[in-house]
Amino acid sequence: MSDENGTPDTEAGSPENGAGPSGRPAHPAGAPAGGTPAGPRPEPLRFFGTTWVDHDRGYPFRRVGVAVGSLAAAVASCLVLRLAYEGVALAGTGRFVTVLVTVMFAISSALAFRNTWEGFTGRPDPDRQASLRGLLAIGFVGSLLAYFFRSLTEAPGEKLHREEYEAARAEHERRTARRTRNPSRKRRRS
Repeated sequence: MSDENGTPDTEAGSPENGAGPSGRPAHPAGAPAGGTPAGPRPEPLRFFGTTWVDHDRGYPFRRVGVAVGSLAAAVASCLVLRLAYEGVALAGTGRFVTVLVTVMFAISSALAFRNTWEGFTGRPDPDRQASLRGLLAIGFVGSLLAYFFRSLTEAPGEKLHREEYEAARAEHERRTARRTRNPSRKRRRS
């Protein structure tokens, strides 16, 4: 965007200005020529954007990338936690503290896994999320593993977003079907 007037910095007909690589408009069929599609728009997913709608523009590669990346991050995190465990053990704090730290990370990871997994199928309660923020930060390995396992079958959160998007599209179709007649030709009753 240009800083002065808020207009795009691209030339007319460039790929960034609504035209696809073939020069044709990139907007979907049935969308207005202005570039803004009629009806609801899909909500973008983290790492996937809106590629989850039609499984296009590198969607399979993104899923593989998310699976490999989340698994690699989980493995690296476990190595860091192992170093932290050895540090606690070397500090000579005693067996009780060592076991307590291990149990804390295990329980936090299990809760983070469950919370993240449930977040893929339903909208989480914001108040509950705020109260669990610290616990979920400690159990980050569980969240990474939830991303890994979910990305083996679909984009994490795709099912929820697809259900909401299809419901919004059906509602939009139902609303616009009622308005097919020209309102200016409406008969006046006297």
